[in-house]
Amino acid sequence: MKWTEQFSEFRKKHEAKLDITFFICGFVFDAWMVAFPDEPLVILQQAFYLFIIAMLIHYELLFRLEKWRPSNFAMKIWPYQNFALHFCLGTLLNVYSLFYIKSASLFSSAAFLVLMIVMIFMNELPFVKKSKKINLKVGLYSICLFSFFSIVFPLLFGFIGLVPFCFSVVSTLAILLVQLRLLRNLVPEPGVLFKAIFAPVVTVVIIFASFFFLGLIPPVPLSAKEQGIYHYLVKRDAHFYLYAETNENSFWNFGKTTFHAEPDDKIYFYSQIFSPARISDKIIVHWFKKNNAGDWESMDKVPVAIKGGREEGFRAFTFKSNYDAGEWKILVQTSSGAEISRHYFDVVKVDKVPGRIFKVLER
Repeated sequence: MKWTEQFSEFRKKHEAKLDITFFICGFVFDAWMVAFPDEPLVILQQAFYLFIIAMLIHYELLFRLEKWRPSNFAMKIWPYQNFALHFCLGTLLNVYSLFYIKSASLFSSAAFLVLMIVMIFMNELPFVKKSKKINLKVGLYSICLFSFFSIVFPLLFGFIGLVPFCFSVVSTLAILLVQLRLLRNLVPEPGVLFKAIFAPVVTVVIIFASFFFLGLIPPVPLSAKEQGIYHYLVKRDAHFYLYAETNENSFWNFGKTTFHAEPDDKIYFYSQIFSPARISDKIIVHWFKKNNAGDWESMDKVPVAIKGGREEGFRAFTFKSNYDAGEWKILVQTSSGAEISRHYFDVVKVDKVPGRIFKVLER
């Protein structure tokens, strides 16, 4: 038996395990290789993949409807078009999911992240890869197309929010309408094109619009790289020096920290927000305290102007002098209300203790 036949037998026998292994390896590879979303080569690569996907979907639909046949040479490689299509879709879905994960506050964007992860797994499922229903592939393509524009337009406008989102929606619909127009000359049956192209695109746009207005879409390309609460903060030259009690965990974490407040202590909140060089926007640091009824009560909103371009993230801080003991949280939000991150902490008021020891972090 030739090695090619042996390989074919092995693949058929272990197809499911191999698919899962290659999927995991591909996701890990993309996570390691993915660069910053504003790098020109990254954007060009995404645009190239989207063009390839559009071409493959276009000709696959015509091929299934017997409106087009490949040439003799193209017919030899045509059986591999489905592999190329799902490779490009998988790569883009992985990249966009990683961008969303980096920008997401898991508390507010969990539903959207679950949706993206489900889409990644759907693209890898055998019944989707072998399906003759082109609308499934168009739906995945629409997600990639919208995600591409949702990164590009904030970079072009220099801010994120409703205007870039609307341009992303319009551009996604415009691209697909152009494809519909090209296909309409070859496929006169409107019902076929409606089911294959129009319906999945409109469905994706409605879902993304719903998530956006509910504030559940992560604010790509912004992301929180670090945050914490401190007793003192000193800016000297180009450095920040952050003072925290030695028994406090002041790094980014998903649990609570405790702030032991002596008389006259201020609570400093420090955060590093990654933002591409082209974006100069405003974030809101929103302070909340849990009241006696157990509800979160807004205590203060502090706007902070940010400017992108620093790889470690734009350093921003606010502080609070008047506060009560109890449970607190801080939401870092965009000017449009999308949540970038949040931080929970407890304030415990104590008497003044001489000789309190602090650790100093340099940023």
